[in-house]
Amino acid sequence: MASALVHGGTLVHGATVVDGTGAPPQAADTLVVDGRITAVEPPGRIPRETSSYAAVDATGLVVCPGFIDAHSHADTSPLLETDDLSKIRQGVTTEIVGNCGDSPAPAGPGSDGENPANPESPESPEDTENFLFPDGGRPYRSFTELFTALDERGYVTNYCPLMGHGSLRLAAMGMRDARATPEDLAVMRELAHEALDAGVFGLSSGLIYPPGAYSDRAELASLAGLLPDGRVYATHMRDENERLLSSIEETLDVARRAGCRVQVSHLKCGGRDSWGRMPEAVRLLDDARAAGVRVTHDVYPYEAASTHLSACLPPWAHEGGPGALLRRLNDRGELRRIRAAVEAEHSAGWENLVAGAGGYSSIMVSSTRSHSYEGRTLDEIGARLGMAPFDAMVQVLCEERLQVTMVGFCMEERDIEVAMTAPGAMVGSDGLPFGTGGRPHPRLFGTFPRVLGRYVRERRTLELADAVRRMTSLPADTFSVPGRGRVAVGAVADLVALDPATVSHPGDYLEPDVAPTGISWVMMAGEVVVSDGRWAGTRRGRRLIPA
Repeated sequence: MASALVHGGTLVHGATVVDGTGAPPQAADTLVVDGRITAVEPPGRIPRETSSYAAVDATGLVVCPGFIDAHSHADTSPLLETDDLSKIRQGVTTEIVGNCGDSPAPAGPGSDGENPANPESPESPEDTENFLFPDGGRPYRSFTELFTALDERGYVTNYCPLMGHGSLRLAAMGMRDARATPEDLAVMRELAHEALDAGVFGLSSGLIYPPGAYSDRAELASLAGLLPDGRVYATHMRDENERLLSSIEETLDVARRAGCRVQVSHLKCGGRDSWGRMPEAVRLLDDARAAGVRVTHDVYPYEAASTHLSACLPPWAHEGGPGALLRRLNDRGELRRIRAAVEAEHSAGWENLVAGAGGYSSIMVSSTRSHSYEGRTLDEIGARLGMAPFDAMVQVLCEERLQVTMVGFCMEERDIEVAMTAPGAMVGSDGLPFGTGGRPHPRLFGTFPRVLGRYVRERRTLELADAVRRMTSLPADTFSVPGRGRVAVGAVADLVALDPATVSHPGDYLEPDVAPTGISWVMMAGEVVVSDGRWAGTRRGRRLIPA
């Protein structure tokens, strides 16, 4: 295929166009000039003047808008020395980052030895290190500072950042298990204003993770209420298992108080106690939408979740930060208390991931700092070490200084399909950051091809045009992504060509980093960046500004 853009433009011909709106597929030729779509016409209506156009033959392929990952954690990927190809090879050209309350800015207490919001904080850099990101979450004091660093490096995919509520709270209060005072809230609001002025697309929260877990509805509504119209409050809810429905109620209440658009992150029945309740969850969202709440959600197409292994511990154990948690794990009295909470029949006001997964045998260590233990479940590690699975979990956390991620097998496919087909559902990978090595969840490398292969072609859960809409125009409209999400005149020419008969992802939980199949090429602003799985080597993404 032709990959060079000549002065007259590029003509993509022979394709079946799925335009992202949900309209039926149609045979059409697409003309791209100066990075934008200038014509979409029936075959042959645009003259193939080879002296003017670079011709791209897409016969037998579906051409659609570049996919938009509605839930990504690739916040620091532009800073990596290696190009992060995990999403672009799937056809993802735009990512919504800063999810689950976690963003690399603003800086928390202890960063560079001092925090302007709380200069008397006793916490050390170790106590506030962010283990989500490969570089340890180097603290950026502001989003302006963060964006300057990112812009200098360039972007593989387009970058649409949210500000993390957890990061705002950490900057204002440290890892303190307490209600925010008016003074604390004033600091958070000031930091949020700076982030909005810098160009964030909204606010996210992670209410199972400290310090977000320590917040209440009034705090969340106060911050979400600062969002300009059209920007989004996205939330990893307080509980996706036993208290799923009450967590949805809290989410909707915050949105009503704030008067903002709200996105339920990775909607799931994330534990055995909630299996089969997805129709009830969807009904709550539908009823709220009918009553005027602008609520949507995202879904990933797997029966396993993934997060930090330390999230298996109760929120109170994290107070004070990583250093304080490690000290508790090495204190016999505190450890007995933590064990009692983790192994209790019912959790007391927090989402118990061990119970939700059905026990230690359903939790697999996916990556660690030293790359030990990877690919084994906690009960397998315990058997190998000659100790109980809980003790094995603690040993791994302590040995690896908490730098451990996990995969938890906690969902049923029938619930996934109900969530995926519900009104307002879009696709998000929730892939943890690239660059940590190990065996990350395969959703990082295969979410979008898996939807198209398993849930469109094989199970026929979704029609192709509807699936593409949920990957393109719906997230573009929800998050105010400018100029993307449609094959339409005037849109930026971020395009994907795929073979609907072969598109898939062959990776699994032990070998996740496998290239998708069936993605013929990916174009960004009229330039082909991936062809037959090969990366062209130039970062052509941009940090976008909300429409």
